[in-house]
Amino acid sequence: MPLEIERKFLVSDNSYKRLATSNSHIMQGYICSKRCTVRVRIRDNKGYLTIKGPSDKSGISRYEWEKEISLHDAEDLMLLCEPGVIDKVRYLVPSGKHTFEVDEFFGENQGLVVAEVELPSEDEPYERPAFIGQEVTGDRRYYNSHLRKNPYSKWTENHE
Repeated sequence: MPLEIERKFLVSDNSYKRLATSNSHIMQGYICSKRCTVRVRIRDNKGYLTIKGPSDKSGISRYEWEKEISLHDAEDLMLLCEPGVIDKVRYLVPSGKHTFEVDEFFGENQGLVVAEVELPSEDEPYERPAFIGQEVTGDRRYYNSHLRKNPYSKWTENHE
């Protein structure tokens, strides 16, 4: 069973932009976002369909299945999605033997920048780039499926 193991962090400055080796525009919607999520993603000119299971207690690991689909199919499936679309630019930033994916959000999530690093095991050591801030692994508020329903722009200090 394919397993996604990742750590998630807030980003403290925009130095990731000059360190990035590439970036791409991502639009994604959710056909289902209950116990499991079924996501449709358009990344530049490619389409993807992804199914993710619930996270473990630590929030680090969960089942993930993803297949590339045609752009046309992805555009059609976006019409079936629940309300709310995630709009972001993803920057790929190498750090040691890993690559951090830094997502700069737009639309109702404007102002939020989150970095993730995928690991082969939960105890895999990794180099933390200087732009990495507070760890938010397992904090569901930062899941894209949650941001779709509860956008960052609507968070308050007392209730997020």
